[in-house]
Amino acid sequence: MKKVIEVDGMCCKKCAERAERKLKLLDGVAGARANFKKQIIFVETALPDNVLAECVIQAGFSVKEIRKRKGIFG
Repeated sequence: MKKVIEVDGMCCKKCAERAERKLKLLDGVAGARANFKKQIIFVETALPDNVLAECVIQAGFSVKEIRKRKGIFG
């Protein structure tokens, strides 16, 4: 399942890379891509939201929202 995590505190490319690395270390995460300009992280995983949120918080960011990613086909 693809998810979008909206965060606060991601100010540069290094921050985005740190968030990606932390999430990719979790078992069950197939991929993670962060965009610091939009303050979002795209994640492909079946893990529950609370596990993702805890990982992002440990990376040093606050989580605003986690939602399902909607593609052009639904």
